[in-house]
Amino acid sequence: MELPKRYEPEKVEDKIYDYWEENGYFRAEVNEDREPFSMAIPPPNVTSELHVGHALQFTLHDIVIRYQRMKGKEACWFPGMDHAGIATQNVVEKHLAKENKTRHDLGREKFVDRVWEWKEEYGGKIKDQLKALGSSPDWSRERFTLDEGLSRAVREAFVQLYEDGYIYRDKYIINWCPRCSTALSDIEVEHEEEEGKLYWINYELKGSDEFVTVATTRPETMLGDTALAIHPEDDRSEKLAGKMAVLPLVGREIPVVKDDVVDPEFGSGIVKVTPAHDPTDFEIGETYDLETISVIDDDANISFEGKYEGMDRYEAREKIVSDLDEAGLLEEIEDYEHSVGHCQRCDTVVEPSVSEQWFVEMEDLAQPAIEAVREDEVELIPDRWKKVYFEWMENIQDWCISRQLWWGHRIPAWHCEDCGEIVVSREEPQTCTSCGSTKLTQETDVLDTWFSSALWPFSVMGWPEQTEDLEYFFPTDLLITGFDIIFFWVARMIMTSLHFMDEVPFDQVLLTPLVLDENGEKMSSSRGNILDPLELKEEYGADSVRFAMASSTTKGRGMKLSEGEIEDKRNFLNKLWNAARFALPHLEGGDNLPSEEELELEDRWILSRYTDTVNQIEEDLEDYSFKSATKNLYSFVWNDFCDWYLELIKPRLYSEGGDEAVKQVLEYTLKGTLTMLHPFIPFITEEIWDKLSETTEPIMIQDFPAPESSMRNRESEEKISALQEMIKAIRNVRGEMNIPTGEGIKVLIDTEDDDLSRLAEEKLTYFEELANVDELKTGTDLERPENSARRVLEDSEVLVPLAGLIDIEKERERIKNELVEVEDDLNSTLRKLNNEDFLKKAPEEVVSKEKKKKEEFLARKDRLETNLAALEDN
Repeated sequence: MELPKRYEPEKVEDKIYDYWEENGYFRAEVNEDREPFSMAIPPPNVTSELHVGHALQFTLHDIVIRYQRMKGKEACWFPGMDHAGIATQNVVEKHLAKENKTRHDLGREKFVDRVWEWKEEYGGKIKDQLKALGSSPDWSRERFTLDEGLSRAVREAFVQLYEDGYIYRDKYIINWCPRCSTALSDIEVEHEEEEGKLYWINYELKGSDEFVTVATTRPETMLGDTALAIHPEDDRSEKLAGKMAVLPLVGREIPVVKDDVVDPEFGSGIVKVTPAHDPTDFEIGETYDLETISVIDDDANISFEGKYEGMDRYEAREKIVSDLDEAGLLEEIEDYEHSVGHCQRCDTVVEPSVSEQWFVEMEDLAQPAIEAVREDEVELIPDRWKKVYFEWMENIQDWCISRQLWWGHRIPAWHCEDCGEIVVSREEPQTCTSCGSTKLTQETDVLDTWFSSALWPFSVMGWPEQTEDLEYFFPTDLLITGFDIIFFWVARMIMTSLHFMDEVPFDQVLLTPLVLDENGEKMSSSRGNILDPLELKEEYGADSVRFAMASSTTKGRGMKLSEGEIEDKRNFLNKLWNAARFALPHLEGGDNLPSEEELELEDRWILSRYTDTVNQIEEDLEDYSFKSATKNLYSFVWNDFCDWYLELIKPRLYSEGGDEAVKQVLEYTLKGTLTMLHPFIPFITEEIWDKLSETTEPIMIQDFPAPESSMRNRESEEKISALQEMIKAIRNVRGEMNIPTGEGIKVLIDTEDDDLSRLAEEKLTYFEELANVDELKTGTDLERPENSARRVLEDSEVLVPLAGLIDIEKERERIKNELVEVEDDLNSTLRKLNNEDFLKKAPEEVVSKEKKKKEEFLARKDRLETNLAALEDN
């Protein structure tokens, strides 16, 4: 069968994916005769569309799962999606707003129905996008965090934690998002440094003409002040503590208290205490039993009775500052940079607020999870993330798990209207466990989305039921996810798994880097540097995107990705395609290698290089060194196989009667190379395999190559390396001296190494085919012809007489002109690098670029001087 002239991914990718899926090749079985390998997908939000971060993670997942299948394991990749409480509810509410409706117009039940309708119609787009990239999870095991099974798992987990004393309900200060109208956990708040103002306000001390000055960034909260505080070691503390101050504009009398949490360096060293609207102030309020007065409502409007009531918090701030100034109580306003918390979902400034919420007590749950990572029961890759993990876990705060939303897992707690008892139950209770009343109302809050996500590795396998999947596939082998959710998700999965399963959820966690643009900048709409993986897939094909993703990934915090990298990988695919097109007519459908006696030097060499490459790729994949793996594959395919081996064997392939041995080696190597490439570039390898393989079974279920170690032949590699060095030197001379391509040349190789001399003469065809050499002479102390280009190698010197091949005088002038240009460029770069100002002020990347240019100019200058010397009369 023939391959078309061009590889056109748009014509084959959907067809191939459908073939894989229809034949069940992604499906795994519980098979006690095979070693299991399992991963659970980081479930993308049902609202998500594929971005570069997804594309990277899912590409790496797919490389690993395809490799493990080919290694003979029962490999299962569990797929699914997250209901994404706040994000999904926000999307549907925006749709309703276009109809001039709110969720309250529909009511809870109808609104939730509407979200389900939206989910069925628009949600899950990312599933098709995953398929477009070639991802191969077991779709028969797909789960959704709000499906019936996972809902049962969530309820079971909540009730168990409640019964074990970990879940409690309490009034506490939490982060409130006025836009999303819900509480947020601490790690759902992103703190950003912002330019603000520091307002210095005078508070009168009761019964005196004295004032104390207090600095605050939020004068609107002073309406809820119930104390002033000073550090015990402040010299003024003995005089002020215990006195009463008068709250400006309000007239409320408030005490002055001493507390260690006060930062004596902030402002005047005396702070206002607003327990309802600041976490630190809340702690002081608890210590001194201060009144908690809430003055800002859920919509971030002032709720304190009086002239400011109903104003937006920022409008009230301006009015209060104006009134303070008018009353002579505003000492000064200064510019002040400070950290401001924003909702991770919508970027609204959060409002610290005291309310009744549900919490999980985390300290005891965290201890076993800390030990699991410390003892490498869970290996974090790269391991520098351990430090970050420990810092957070060892200072962990209780987790606020209730959200004031309608879309999500409703908390399985019922309030008795008669006695106030709260009944927590796996099933809906009929009567109050305390008073027997039937008047029970279910809690209106839902659980934080991350609560169900924390159960993901075992809930996807059927927990709390004892399923075959759990027994066989759990714990999973590997989790691949972004470092940014190590706290949101990774740590919580370890904690819940150890608590409910008495096992860690995964053996290893590979934390992927942030995808940056080619200049190392974060991708954003405002910068206009976003790469859309689906657009790139349409332009270059899925395999080009996958191979570029894998080749760009690092084990650092960030990785650079450019469209140029993807284009380069498309060129690689074209190179592979053309190599397969060239080879196909010569293949005869066998898998056997010829005997050692039938092998030529180039055969032994390519088999040795192939064997070494297979071993390297296995090491790289076992170590998750994807960048190294792609580099090794690229080098072998492009350089060893295509540029050298295929060129070296052409005379044998086209010889009269044909050379059966070379055809067998070609077929063996090409098939093995395709199999080795398959986890990275599955579509093109499947398409080529379909044309060259006698078997009807696809490449994706073939065994990963396992060549005999005896095929590694270092002697052949050394010999070919020596010949390559000489041929490259001749090619360089041809290029640099402008020798016409079709012009045959004479070459002299001066060497004291008799073995090298014999090898060059024996392999004259190599020089003829790859450097267009008509005549080759080898020996020791050969006379150097006039106007000969000279290249000095490790064990030889290559001479190419130029007389008759080029216009010597014209070439000499050209080189002189080029030398002037390169010296000008070099001097310009040296001036920059010798400038202390430039070295101090220029970005590191710019300085590095100039240093690289310097080395390139020096190397080019050296080559030009060498070539010019060859054209001078001897």
